Amino acid sequence: MPIELAPLPLPPSADASSFVEFGKEVKGIDPGKLSPEELEEIRVLLYKHDTLLFRNCELSPEQQYALTKAFDPDTETYGHGNYKSEAAKKSILHPYHTHIPRVPQVQLIGHGVVRDHEGIAVAELQHPSHKSFHQTHLTAEDEAAGFTRFYRWHIDAALYDREPPKVTTLYGISVPQGPKQVVRYEDGTGDELLVPLGTTAFVSGRTMFEILPPELKSVAVRARVRYAPHPYEWMSTAGAMSTGLGLETEGKEKPLSELAEWKEEDVKVYPVLWKNPVTDALHFEVHPAGVQELFVAPLPTGAKREGALYPDGVHLTDLKELRDLLYRMQRPGIAPSLVYPHDWHEKDLVLFHNRGVMHSIVGVFGPGQVRVFHQCNLAASSGPVGPSDEDVIKWA
Repeated sequence: MPIELAPLPLPPSADASSFVEFGKEVKGIDPGKLSPEELEEIRVLLYKHDTLLFRNCELSPEQQYALTKAFDPDTETYGHGNYKSEAAKKSILHPYHTHIPRVPQVQLIGHGVVRDHEGIAVAELQHPSHKSFHQTHLTAEDEAAGFTRFYRWHIDAALYDREPPKVTTLYGISVPQGPKQVVRYEDGTGDELLVPLGTTAFVSGRTMFEILPPELKSVAVRARVRYAPHPYEWMSTAGAMSTGLGLETEGKEKPLSELAEWKEEDVKVYPVLWKNPVTDALHFEVHPAGVQELFVAPLPTGAKREGALYPDGVHLTDLKELRDLLYRMQRPGIAPSLVYPHDWHEKDLVLFHNRGVMHSIVGVFGPGQVRVFHQCNLAASSGPVGPSDEDVIKWA
């Protein structure tokens, strides 16, 4: 039976013209039993469409790990390591992950008490809440009325020592149902977004770049970011913006001298734009909460200087200045019309191109609601590729 593709089930809030290529539902194939030829077809489809949905899957942890590893056969380590190091234990991510004992690259995530699951006697899972990370919080009355926030827009990546995974797989095992919730951006725009309970929200990094005005495209194609050492520990004492798109600048980041031991050679510097290995498109891929410095190269010879930002290049170390610039470039890409909030069903499998999208946890679960997911991504065997010289000439 040949592979069939269908559009993702977009909500009324989505601008369908922006999702022509982004996201497909895949039918007629078992993702746990792919032949080499089928796997290559899925690989191309994922990089072309960035997010693939498979419904009604039966997928063991071993099959999920094998599927994830097939996109990068030379790696086998979970994207954030083993969570046993000093830095990992102080990370904002530490409370939310439990590995499957026999397949430690697959993580058990979700919400509520889970018993006798894949070799785990008892796990007390916690769905991340904006109240543990944002500078300001919704009131209890607002949450009771069904309002929520994006928790944190991010890419799955350690951003220190290990390279960002190429692919993440998310498998829904137990999916609680309930009324939809309304995401409030609360950044002065009045933007809101109706979402399913417990959705994972996705946006396209390609679209994020392509909708920018020329002067910001020029900055993006010339820019690199330097992440803080142990960035999830560094940001753990700070507060995020109400949109979940980066940190407020209050000087609350943990001082570098107080972080777990770190090495300069393990600090990561990446281009702002990452090149798609199949389409050659450029994707805006920055985890804004972890960025400590930003570099913009000078305009190439012959480029138009009129109206250009930083024509002679710049090295930004002031956190407010660089965060304001990143927010200016990234915020249009999370507009309600550009967000795909996936409506999870049990046995849904979502593969996403982790170097091509950004995503966020969303929502609040009530007492007694239990959510069980398996997640897998692997620290990549090589780093992302940035814009070519031709790309810089074209967009600068």
